[in-house]
Amino acid sequence: MPLNFNSFVAMKFGVVIFPGSNCDEDVIYVLQEIMQQEVVRLWHKDHDLQGADFIILPGGFSFGDYLRSGAIARFSPIMQEVIQFAAKGGYVMGICNGFQILAEAGLVPGALLHNETRKFICRNVHLKVETTNSLITSALDPSKALKIPVAHGEGNYFADEDTLKKLNDNDQILFRYCDEGGNVKSESNLNGSVQNIAGVCNESRTVFGMMPHPERAADSLLANQDGLGIFESILKVAHA
Repeated sequence: MPLNFNSFVAMKFGVVIFPGSNCDEDVIYVLQEIMQQEVVRLWHKDHDLQGADFIILPGGFSFGDYLRSGAIARFSPIMQEVIQFAAKGGYVMGICNGFQILAEAGLVPGALLHNETRKFICRNVHLKVETTNSLITSALDPSKALKIPVAHGEGNYFADEDTLKKLNDNDQILFRYCDEGGNVKSESNLNGSVQNIAGVCNESRTVFGMMPHPERAADSLLANQDGLGIFESILKVAHA
């Protein structure tokens, strides 16, 4: 079904590209071609966000994942601008490696560790939507398990007990790994993430991180559009 763009607000997105990013063009394609939004490419050495309303840090292997995933990218010049943007309430989203970079920068709580199996995992998983009280989940149906692909070696989300309590109390957990029926079980936890956590936001609900790749499940040509709702959530605005 074609999207009704009258129900969306036009936004300008900035997609940050690091050496080793490999999902930047996937995100740009979804935003430009499917969602019909303006997108600017932001090189990691840039010092200007070019007036973007929403910043996305895409997946990949920034700087070859040396030291730790996201540890070097966090110090790229562009990240100083992203951190200042976020501090002023600007919207930022990190997908996979982007989530790792956000965690390294302290923009979202927790850390991403090596998968428990110590193996790279690349396959479809199911996600339970834990809250609709965020910009990226507002248009999603919590009763429906989303099928979204993952591709990571360090997606094992960890946070200490105090942080976990805050995340749960403040409704900051966006997604948990689940089965096809939406049941959160240990068997659905592919990488060892504490409490099956697959995505979180910051306390002010303006910075979002998730390990699965919604941009890889947002096109009818892929026979999977479960990730499209995340992008629709960002853009959907009531014109009442």
